[in-house]
Amino acid sequence: MRIRGQWPRWYREVRAVNPLFVDTALALCLVAAAAVVGDQYHPEGWPRFDGTAHLLTAGIGLPLALRRIAPVGVLVASSLAFAGYLAAGYQPSLNFWAPALAFYGVAAQRPPRTAAWAALLTAAVVLYSGLCARELGIAVAVIQAVGVPGVLWVVGNGARLLALRNRQLADLTERLRQEQEARARRAVAGEQRRIARELHDVVAHHMSVISVQAGMAGYVFATEPATARAALDTIAATSQEGLRELRRILTLLRSAAGETDPASPAGAAASGGRPSDAWYAPMPGLARLSDIAERAAAAGLTVELLTEGRARPLAPGTELCAYRAVQEALTNVIKHAPGARATVLVAHRPSELVVTVTDDGGAPTRPPGRRPDPANVPTPSGYGLIGMRERARLYGGTVDAGPRAEGGFRVCLRLPVATTA
Repeated sequence: MRIRGQWPRWYREVRAVNPLFVDTALALCLVAAAAVVGDQYHPEGWPRFDGTAHLLTAGIGLPLALRRIAPVGVLVASSLAFAGYLAAGYQPSLNFWAPALAFYGVAAQRPPRTAAWAALLTAAVVLYSGLCARELGIAVAVIQAVGVPGVLWVVGNGARLLALRNRQLADLTERLRQEQEARARRAVAGEQRRIARELHDVVAHHMSVISVQAGMAGYVFATEPATARAALDTIAATSQEGLRELRRILTLLRSAAGETDPASPAGAAASGGRPSDAWYAPMPGLARLSDIAERAAAAGLTVELLTEGRARPLAPGTELCAYRAVQEALTNVIKHAPGARATVLVAHRPSELVVTVTDDGGAPTRPPGRRPDPANVPTPSGYGLIGMRERARLYGGTVDAGPRAEGGFRVCLRLPVATTA
């Protein structure tokens, strides 16, 4: 168990060693071994291993230190030095392996065309070495000249292909990482836009109602106390609902950041308290359109809710999209056409949900058909229709908005829905 635990660290340490250091150590070890064998092993009929032999041995083996940097040059230098060593009449000894290792470096790092020329050079040097060794016959020398480069070529080319695949996998991994980061950034940006739309819908609608009611309460505070009190009650109810929706959105943000909301069940259990009703409040949907109508009516509008077709279960996101569209449309009516008569029509069709909000333009002082598009008004409310269209696009729907010929304004939301419940 201890050996298995130490193996990965040992492997990482070996991988971290500089390749130039490894090749230099290999070259020095080969030169030293060839020199020792040449001094100790001296068959009869071969000249003594003198200083010239030592110099030629160094010229054969030391270039291997650069075999990863210039493999072709190292092979040429080592082969020429080995040929000179053999021409001087010295015993082949271990110097035979230096050109072979140099050729392996060429086969492992260069394309097959370059490796083919290097194989011919290596085969010629190995054949010359076999012919110089009087103990070997011609047949053995030929087999050696063909077999050694052939085996090294197969092994080196396999190492080259493996390194190529590893580089390709590394490039692919890097591209996948970059794509994942880009998708994460897009997801974060999309979530930020969604939260911004949620905050806009909540703040714009509820603050518009509160502003209208506060103005009316101040206007009739002395003359009609009952009306002023009703306006204050509406302000209190609207502000509470707005705070609940803001709390829901902020709870999602805190949950994404890893924080625990005291109003959540987990937060309440941690603190020993009872969870707030705001945590369990359902996501706004079509069933709560009457609440929007009541608030709009309290702000001075006359709102009529109509339904066509047979209602069926819808996805929560689809219902929320429709709810926010009606909320934004009535908010714009409160801002731009106070006192108007508005109609909200929810049509359940076989393959789509159509929500239409129309108004008659409000006060007659406004010229018919001349009401500006809130999306083009350079105020914060001008982002209402833009957010509405973006929200509808998320669910594959469209929003058509514009002034009516008979006066007023019309907003039509179309959302595709499943044909079955």
